[in-house]
Amino acid sequence: MTEYERSRTMPADAGRVFDRAADAGRLDRWLPRELHVHVEDPPAVTVHEDRADRDTPALLRARPEQLRLEWGTRDEGAYAGWLQVAGVEGGTSEVTVHLSFFDDRHDPGRDAVATALDSSLRRLEEQVRGHTG
Repeated sequence: MTEYERSRTMPADAGRVFDRAADAGRLDRWLPRELHVHVEDPPAVTVHEDRADRDTPALLRARPEQLRLEWGTRDEGAYAGWLQVAGVEGGTSEVTVHLSFFDDRHDPGRDAVATALDSSLRRLEEQVRGHTG
């Protein structure tokens, strides 16, 4: 198993950040550009990965009372992850994203994951700031 984690401070309170991150209609606006989530019958979703040109059945659960999103593959148990928002003083918050790959065939590698996580957190911050849609 391989695990990755990244954090970023956001210029908004934790509730606002979580609402943006958990909005199923806006996931494509902050997730890695090569991933597309199609919500079916929540918590069931399908994730299309452009790189492999394949769809993967997955689960996505929002836990608003914990300011937490959790996800993972439905059938094959290849990967799982979570996003946690925590309030920080001064009306800011910290977002942490954690990924676990249980099957090395699904792990794109340290550099690719680091780039994707950093980009996703930057895009989420743009959403929170209101710069995009």
